[in-house]
Amino acid sequence: MAEQHIARAFDRDLEAIQALVMKMGGMVETAILDAAQALETRNDELAEQVRKNDKAIDALEMKINEEAARLIALRAPTASDLRMVLSVMKIASSLERVGDYAKNMAKRTQALAQLGQVGIIAGAGASLRRMAKAVTELLSDALDAYAGRHLDLAQDVRVRDRDIDQMYNALFREFLTHMMEDPRNITACMHLHFIAKNTERMGDHATAIAEQVVYLITGELPEDPRPKAENVADLTKAAGA
Repeated sequence: MAEQHIARAFDRDLEAIQALVMKMGGMVETAILDAAQALETRNDELAEQVRKNDKAIDALEMKINEEAARLIALRAPTASDLRMVLSVMKIASSLERVGDYAKNMAKRTQALAQLGQVGIIAGAGASLRRMAKAVTELLSDALDAYAGRHLDLAQDVRVRDRDIDQMYNALFREFLTHMMEDPRNITACMHLHFIAKNTERMGDHATAIAEQVVYLITGELPEDPRPKAENVADLTKAAGA
């Protein structure tokens, strides 16, 4: 009876932590979309709100880690249960990093507002918003896979990260063209490139969450390398080396 009571208490505590993770995921998804909208519409107030809201995301990650540590200390989970607790902490860490990238997008949006290249910024803003939407869908599916323990959905997220890479490569080529056409475009395009790269990194973290789901279900991390598109920026560096 005592063991059953402990097991029920562990499950209850873990469910509470998992609810916090899903809440954090929703906050991060909102941050991504708001940051992308702020960029496209050059909305300084919305960008500032994204920056401020990041503190709540950071605080939630801290709470998740504290609750997970308390659960380990009080319940002394078995190997399989411990795996679930540690995965929660890793997923929260990935979400926190995505939130940081959204905040950085907002910061660069505010910097871009001071520049005059409205045409370039507006055009890239629409493309970056589409990329951010795709990343948000990837993250949402990764979290759904985690909540429902859906192996196929988690594997699908890993494959679809390649689409994010291809969007990044297309944007990198576009920014490079603008900079070569007119040196006055360099500052704006550098900000936009960093935003695109950060958005691509968000996709990597969504994929990392999906890989934690695979680990939870199978007991092993995926052995095959993530499907990745060729990184045009890396190829450009190699050509110039």
